[in-house]
Amino acid sequence: MKTMERFEFSAEHIDRLDKLVAENSGLSRSFAVKLIEKGLVTVNGKPADKKYCAKVGEVVAVEIPDAQEVQIMPENIPLDIVYEDSDLLVVNKPKGMVVHPAAGHYTGTLVNALMFHCGDSLSGINGEIRPGIVHRIDKDTSGLLMVAKNDFAHIGLSEQIKEHSFTREYQTVVCGCIKDNGTVNAPIGRHKTDRKKMCVTAENSREAITHYRVIKNFAGYTHLVVNLETGRTHQIRVHLSYIGHPVAGDEVYGNGKPKWLCGQCLHAQKVAFVHPRTGRYMEFSSELPEYFVKFLREIDK
Repeated sequence: MKTMERFEFSAEHIDRLDKLVAENSGLSRSFAVKLIEKGLVTVNGKPADKKYCAKVGEVVAVEIPDAQEVQIMPENIPLDIVYEDSDLLVVNKPKGMVVHPAAGHYTGTLVNALMFHCGDSLSGINGEIRPGIVHRIDKDTSGLLMVAKNDFAHIGLSEQIKEHSFTREYQTVVCGCIKDNGTVNAPIGRHKTDRKKMCVTAENSREAITHYRVIKNFAGYTHLVVNLETGRTHQIRVHLSYIGHPVAGDEVYGNGKPKWLCGQCLHAQKVAFVHPRTGRYMEFSSELPEYFVKFLREIDK
């Protein structure tokens, strides 16, 4: 069976194999059981039953197969379209909306809405499951992102991202007091034991650079403008947590959910790029959403 990813870990305590796999991979326990039943999990090089109790020090190897492509259906979901032409569109994504389908989220995504709005007019470079998606933002991050309607636009926009000539500016509120502007230059890669998380690491990582500027300090919080020079998964959240100032409300990389806030306080406020067909410089901004403004009011008290 073709596999997307393989990783190993040493058992640090005695427990059932399915539970250990789930704990060390970030996968659900039911999915861990399926992998074990398919013979994709071994203990010291040999297949084992899900009820097997691994001993301390035994090496568990896990193979995660490629995700299967599924048919994505258009859905009549309202979109906040900031700009649109025959090549691309800029969308203001609400907090809580998943960008593209993935395990557990095959409906209600931005892609489902785009397929209804655009019909067959979306680039196919990223495959059936991510049509038109040039870059993405997290489910609980609100704000602007671009969508390519054809492969010509997709290639042109992707090149600008690769060359760091594409502007992505965010606003966020982080925990703690940051007095000075700064830059975080630290490589990001997949977390060794929690496969759903990213982390700063020198192993199997890629360059990641984040610039931040202080807008205002509050008691226990700082309002920042953040610019991405690179675009790694969870980059802002990982970098700000790395320097000891996680994004407020970030339950994965931070200190949990503060009062008055549902989910992380992170908004993609501005995108700027050169139109791949006309060569014209284009810049778009969105106002801070109500959840963000409300949180600022509360911490200002």
